[in-house]
Amino acid sequence: MIDGRGAVSNPDGRYAAFARASFDDGWGELGADDPRPAPATTVTDEAIQSIIATNDSPDVPFDQSVNPYRGCEHGCVYCFARPTHAYLGLSPGLDFETKLRAKPEAAATLRRELARASYQCSPINLGANTDPYQPIERDRRLTRAVLEVLAETHHPVTIITKSALVVRDLDLLAPMAARGLAQVNVSLTTLAPALADILEPRAARPHRRLATIERLAAAGVPVGVLTSPMIPAINDGELEALMTAARGAGASYASYVVLRLPHELKQIFDDWLRAHFPDRAERVLALMRGMRGGQLYDSDFSQRMRGTGPYAELLARRFAVARDRLGFEKEARALDRTQFVKPERGGQLRLF
Repeated sequence: MIDGRGAVSNPDGRYAAFARASFDDGWGELGADDPRPAPATTVTDEAIQSIIATNDSPDVPFDQSVNPYRGCEHGCVYCFARPTHAYLGLSPGLDFETKLRAKPEAAATLRRELARASYQCSPINLGANTDPYQPIERDRRLTRAVLEVLAETHHPVTIITKSALVVRDLDLLAPMAARGLAQVNVSLTTLAPALADILEPRAARPHRRLATIERLAAAGVPVGVLTSPMIPAINDGELEALMTAARGAGASYASYVVLRLPHELKQIFDDWLRAHFPDRAERVLALMRGMRGGQLYDSDFSQRMRGTGPYAELLARRFAVARDRLGFEKEARALDRTQFVKPERGGQLRLF
């Protein structure tokens, strides 16, 4: 285990041309009493040709997204986006949270794409793959630049984050929300600081996320809580407490998904589970298989977010009862697409 990091392993990605293996060369460097040095975070700038990603997944509530970064320093061990690092020839394990990519031309590229004659306005999500407000955003401000373009063009935006940094941009989000153009969803996985330390080590602490919900709501920004992912025998017992705390802070909408383990994430989660919860690892995995038809993951759209079977059905009932008791809206509010104004190409006409 490495202090301050989520993954405890760094398995090769599925597209790797070679395999790596650790071995003790006799100098004792792999001894149990010798902690591994914490890998430093590196950020590499990436040239891009496009920035708006589209999807037609029936279980995803948006069809467009923008990701200013690849990889995420928050280190959430459960992140379903980890396997995307394999496309870069990197590991979805520790590499995902230490070897980051930034897209400095994200805002300029977005402006060009929004200016196309063929572009049809639909809400853009920030945070679909990695957190747009992860720690490096404090200095790089790429998410801020993207949000400025969306605010300028009156383009609807939804945000998913577990960072308190989102309140930095209230000067943009509050006016957009007043026009029905913005909504923020805060991910809240646990209220237990000790669990948060190992589950999502560099994300905002639970109390700060609740304070973030409160500040967003007070500023008039519609805010939802994502009690996700629900992990059997790890954090699922907190479902009602998470929803109650978020509702008290001002969240108006709630949702959840069951832990998803695509591709390399199966091994990464298994390694983490056995390192931190060896006493219940087999139980957790058995419950996961019970919700996935005997497998650890099933990508079928009809059930990949919620699972199937008795345990999944019980979780769904618990959520519905808590949602209704607490007065949460059953669906997120629709954003206004009619106000969008295409940016001028190149911006030169603004000089006249």
